[in-house]
Amino acid sequence: MNEQSHNASRRGVMTTGLAIAATVAGLSSNGAAQATPSSPPRPTTGTNTMSSGYATTKDGTQIFYKDWGPKTAQPIVFHHGWPLSADDWDNQMLFFLSQGYRVVAHDRRGHGRSTQTDTGNDMDTYAADLAVVIDQLGLKNAIHVGHSTGGGEAARYVARYGGAGRVAKLVLIGAVPPIMVKSDKNPGGLPIEAFDGLRSALAANRGEFYRDLASGPFYSFNRQGVKLRPVLVDNWWRQAMMGGAKAQYDCIAAFSATDFTNDLKTIDAPVLLMHGDDDQIVPIADSALIGIKLLKHGKLKVYTGLPHGMATTHADIINADLLTFFKS
Repeated sequence: MNEQSHNASRRGVMTTGLAIAATVAGLSSNGAAQATPSSPPRPTTGTNTMSSGYATTKDGTQIFYKDWGPKTAQPIVFHHGWPLSADDWDNQMLFFLSQGYRVVAHDRRGHGRSTQTDTGNDMDTYAADLAVVIDQLGLKNAIHVGHSTGGGEAARYVARYGGAGRVAKLVLIGAVPPIMVKSDKNPGGLPIEAFDGLRSALAANRGEFYRDLASGPFYSFNRQGVKLRPVLVDNWWRQAMMGGAKAQYDCIAAFSATDFTNDLKTIDAPVLLMHGDDDQIVPIADSALIGIKLLKHGKLKVYTGLPHGMATTHADIINADLLTFFKS
């Protein structure tokens, strides 16, 4: 993979990013059945190095987490993308567990096994929820890794709660900061109509919409010569349908319209930005190429031809580069 300073045009941002809207345009308008909220099970514990459980926030929301590895090892905290769950990090968690790290991943509120909330589906609350999990687990000197929407959550958490020795490093993979939606201050962003299209498609037929997104631009399976991997699509769809439709609907505004400019400027820890230049979901020209200029201690690594979901499709490459950064 090449490391480069990539000067993508603003027009390229619009063309690439609107692949999202193109996917939406072909969807059916049939109604979708929504998941019924249920009470989560009690925490379970295996050996003294493998556990899962729940942290309860001030508003009673229960946040599911996995906590694997020696409790004395340096922790890595993984933040998943929309509309997925901690399971999207299975490959990375197993790999870094084998490298001797303590690995932690949680389901954001409204996603996966966490409470299907109708309130608090915003970046401020996501970061505050994570702070509860981190405090409950007593994590210090942690490395945070966020993908896509999870990159926004990670950036806000590190900016607001990363002091007192809690955070060592931050990695943002195909992440939404500094801001996605087009405005007078962000003329190269995606138009609000693209995100309105996502909301309309989710409300009309969530199951069909999610399958089309996973089998198309998310992994670049819509590109000529890229072979469809049905198991990846099925696993993406499984995770997405576990979450609550209302929370996932609200999260579209959270990942598209939240401005992380000040968060990036505030972060003191070393930050690695990893982004594929064929990312059709979060176009690089209006995310990583701007974000790198805002960071005090940032490094950008661009991956030629790789998609938004490159941590899954090219896990061997991404894991190796993550390990190098962790050890640097």
